[in-house]
Amino acid sequence: MTARSVAVVGGGAVGLTAAYDLARRDADVTLYERDALGAGSTARAAGIAYDAYAEDVDVALAERAIERFRAFSGERDFRFAHAPYLWFVTEGGAAAGAIREQVERMHHHDRDVELVESDAIRRRFPVLRADDVVAAGLARTAGTVDPEGYVDLLAAKAREAGATLRTDAPAAVALDPPRVNGTAYDAVVVAAGAWTGEVLADAGVSVPLEPYRVQAAVTGGPAIPILYDATRDYYARPHPQGVIAGDGVTTPADPDDYDRDADDDFRDRLTDRLRDRVVNARVPVRRSWAGVCARTPDNDPLLGELADGLYVGAGWNGHGLMRAPAAGERLAEDVLGERDGVGAFDPTRF
Repeated sequence: MTARSVAVVGGGAVGLTAAYDLARRDADVTLYERDALGAGSTARAAGIAYDAYAEDVDVALAERAIERFRAFSGERDFRFAHAPYLWFVTEGGAAAGAIREQVERMHHHDRDVELVESDAIRRRFPVLRADDVVAAGLARTAGTVDPEGYVDLLAAKAREAGATLRTDAPAAVALDPPRVNGTAYDAVVVAAGAWTGEVLADAGVSVPLEPYRVQAAVTGGPAIPILYDATRDYYARPHPQGVIAGDGVTTPADPDDYDRDADDDFRDRLTDRLRDRVVNARVPVRRSWAGVCARTPDNDPLLGELADGLYVGAGWNGHGLMRAPAAGERLAEDVLGERDGVGAFDPTRF
């Protein structure tokens, strides 16, 4: 049966996109967000988007996401700002070989990427020190987005398409039939980020999602490309005030009770790394924060039908905003029977 009345639980980037894509396909959509729209993980995202993936399933989602980011850019105050994405290692052996293999596999998927040597990095990006770079890849179709701008745009588009968006509205999900807060729907979509496991557990459904805490900061600094140092495990990207950067240090967290302020040692560690990488860097920390994400045991998301009439989109391992335009669309298509779910991301695989 093609679902027509659909509840979406979660008002972040993925949930809002699903609500919009469902509503524009004439579904009767009600979205429940327990706080303000985008107040969870989306509000604390770094806003990086790229399609430099080696696996076909990841490529398909990322390519569609960037295509939609571009299409949305210019609507209201939302912008997709093009920026090259440089990822590299500063040690040889397996790590360097992995980058070369990644780029070769990306070429098989027609990604606009290339291997670059350290001297080429210095020429293209004189703001970066690159003498220690052993292997690097460069993706040309990447860019950055403002999370708040995306939330505002998709909320407006969802409402214009006829969706009802309820904020300050905690959702209690139940099954047989699918319902939220006692109201029955043809389908329920849970896209509540790091809170997804909690929402589903209350409905008697268990999923292997681990919430974890991450940190980021806005610092001063010159215009840089998007970069990821895979050896020292940190990322940075251009921002109107300078640079947004974060690292790969994660700790398990209770999404309802975690420290939302960044740690002093994180700020010190990050500024040291930026000073090492950016020429003549002045990188005072302007603001910093901590957020919460969720991951699965295989680091791939849960995307699709979990039980009869119950759909889930979660476990993005920090890439939820990056994939939201495609993930929300796929959820809508799955719910309405227009396309099967993404096999590799089948939420019942565990």
